Amino acid sequence: MPSQPDASSWRLTALAAVAAALVTAAVIGLPFLRFAYRAPELHVALETTAALTALVLAFLVYGRFRASGSLQALLLAMSLGIVAVANLLLAMLPAALGIEGQEVRDWASVALRLLGTLLLTAAALIRPELVVNRRGATTAAGVVLMLLGGVAMTVGAIADLPPAIDPDVDLSESGRPLVIGHPMLLAAHAVGGVAYAIAALAFTHQATRRPDPLIRWLAAACALAAFSRVNYLLFPSLYSDFVYTGDLLRFGFYVLLLVGGAREVQSFWQARAHAAVLEERRRLARDLHDGLTQELTYIWSQSRRLATHPDDAQAVERIGGAAARALDEARGAIAALTQTSDAGFAAVLEQAADGLASRYDAAVAVDVAPDVQVTPEQADALLRIVAEAFRNAVRHGGARSVTVAVRMPLEFEVRDDGTGFDPAAERERLGFGLTSMRERAEGLGASFAVEAAPGAGATVTVRWPESSSNGARHPRE
Repeated sequence: MPSQPDASSWRLTALAAVAAALVTAAVIGLPFLRFAYRAPELHVALETTAALTALVLAFLVYGRFRASGSLQALLLAMSLGIVAVANLLLAMLPAALGIEGQEVRDWASVALRLLGTLLLTAAALIRPELVVNRRGATTAAGVVLMLLGGVAMTVGAIADLPPAIDPDVDLSESGRPLVIGHPMLLAAHAVGGVAYAIAALAFTHQATRRPDPLIRWLAAACALAAFSRVNYLLFPSLYSDFVYTGDLLRFGFYVLLLVGGAREVQSFWQARAHAAVLEERRRLARDLHDGLTQELTYIWSQSRRLATHPDDAQAVERIGGAAARALDEARGAIAALTQTSDAGFAAVLEQAADGLASRYDAAVAVDVAPDVQVTPEQADALLRIVAEAFRNAVRHGGARSVTVAVRMPLEFEVRDDGTGFDPAAERERLGFGLTSMRERAEGLGASFAVEAAPGAGATVTVRWPESSSNGARHPRE
């Protein structure tokens, strides 16, 4: 069943648009209001804030592209990255450092900001589900941006560019509209305003169809940006030393972007936590199916055999072994559900070994090297292997002492002082347990070996290749 449209996104965009429209109407209809201030330092501060916000959001959205391959995310990342460059390299740094070449910087900034706006609008108009090859698209985007940058630098170096805004015009007359500036600048503002308005509507429509906090707040931000371009048409300030209502609305655009980014991060970690819970549930279900359920099934089949062969001592022994394994599986599941998340592998291994020693009345020694690191999957396999090896050592070998050692490159060893056995002769009696241990180890890319001889005890060894050991993520501490 498709999800119901979410009207709250339209309300948020409408609220932003109404607030921006009221501000614009106030400065047009109330000429006694003076909002313009000559404040070059404030301009630098606003450009710095805009650049840093755009960079953070570009990085965040690019991460979304890397994860999903969405063309929309790539276009958004490119748009925000271009705007960040325009704010940082062409506005903030030159103003802060007093670099000459105002006309070149202004026109380059006009071109880059318009390009960023058009890319953002394109992102709003395409389907979010459209995916592209991540590596190829990233390379193509980088080449296109480099070519555009080269063309802009070449044109700026050879062209005699006029000022974007006539420096002789008195911009302090802020009580009335001043539709001034080069026609190309006015056209860029008009196209930018229309593009932002289209993006606001398209993003809002998308946000009503699927829950996406970043797109929802981006839609409202585009509504503010559209009215900021209207203000720049009526009251020029973006390419001057004055701060005006257009700058206020543009600053609001970046504030809403920042809110959307924060909600994106919050949504990401909530999804990660939910996925981790589901994965842990699946793991427990898989372990119960592969362990406890199989053991109970085996007990049931052997009990049926006893019903027809009551004197079958081997069946009794098999039932006892399977019951012990089933009990350990159940205890392992309970321990996994009650274990604290910050417990390291060494502590968990020692706790499991102590439990086995107490249950089977045998001494145990655990030696974990300080640099040992294991993944959660490796840790789970090792814990189950040590339980099986411990049971075999005590029940079949009469061991009174068991030593468990773990070292890097990742190697796991369980050694006992029991009577030992001949692996070839005892294969049938110990076959199920040995097969279970071998399958767990080899299922995670490790080698499995058993060394035993009558009267010499037994040693179970699990060894991962060094490259696999280096990728471990579960530290000992």
